[in-house]
Amino acid sequence: MSSEWLSKILTTDTSWQVLAQAEALADPFRAKVFNITPENVAEVIQRRGDLLKLVLPDFSKFCQTNLKTQPQEVLQVLWDLWLPLGIKIAAQRQQLGKPLIQGILGAQGTGKTTMSRILGLILQHLGYRTLSLSLDDLYKTYSDRLALMQQDSRLVWRGPPGTHDIHLALSVLDQIHQSKCPVIVPRFDKSAYGGAGDRTTSEVITNPIDIVLFEGWFVGVKPIDPGVFITAPPPILTDADRQFANDINNQLKSYLPLWERLDSLIVLYPSDYRYSLIWRKQAEREMIAAGKSGMTDSEIEEFVNYFWRSLHPELFINPLLNSSAVDLVIEINADHSFGNFRFPIS
Repeated sequence: MSSEWLSKILTTDTSWQVLAQAEALADPFRAKVFNITPENVAEVIQRRGDLLKLVLPDFSKFCQTNLKTQPQEVLQVLWDLWLPLGIKIAAQRQQLGKPLIQGILGAQGTGKTTMSRILGLILQHLGYRTLSLSLDDLYKTYSDRLALMQQDSRLVWRGPPGTHDIHLALSVLDQIHQSKCPVIVPRFDKSAYGGAGDRTTSEVITNPIDIVLFEGWFVGVKPIDPGVFITAPPPILTDADRQFANDINNQLKSYLPLWERLDSLIVLYPSDYRYSLIWRKQAEREMIAAGKSGMTDSEIEEFVNYFWRSLHPELFINPLLNSSAVDLVIEINADHSFGNFRFPIS
């Protein structure tokens, strides 16, 4: 979307609608995803244009504060993805008739946290009270994780299945589902204890929540047949690696009741899972260049490989892509841009 087209949307000039309607129908699959037909395209585009006008001031502030970029640089994504996706989630909530739990699954660097925050902004303008909840917010306390590490020395980093408080997570989501108030929502400070992290001041929600945007690196991921670890891809190489992968796989069973609370699941899927390693190295180098502490490339490789050994994307994420548990898959390109959309086959 050019800046010239944007300027027309923000005025009384309606000539932009012809081009917008043609583009909306040009990709049949995206049109299907967002329920756009030749019969309703004019209404859909008009509504999206009206919503853009409402959202743009807050979106501009968000871009400048959080993305360190000008809103014009990401307006195409706002128009093509975030606005219609927000409208789609709002329609699902309306149809459901009760609080909606929207899962967002994405590896590191896929933009799941950014998407969650922008969708929250859009849904607020659509009249829905939203709560952004991360799997990170549900970690066990620092002391509990220390005890866990004493029991299993392989749990050197927080993050894998087994390091979260499932009982707490179920309690929070069930209270929201039942429209109870107030709800005490846990929050997590990753900087506490020298980066080990710990619970911080909880957030008190005093009004009923309409939509929860629940994001995390393995939200919705289910246990798999342990037989696959016999021929698992790198970095699962040794018998000890295979045992660790199998033990983490068993831990996933306790998360199944949590995934049952999801009403919908979106997967942000890198076209190559190894992009996560590249993205992490880029992020750490930027932090170091800015004068902050960061990991070396070898430390990053050790860190990322640890998580690939626990839940390898090829083994755990790929089966989800054709699962009825997933409503939408959005591919992420090497440059962080959004690629193809697809529905699961089944």
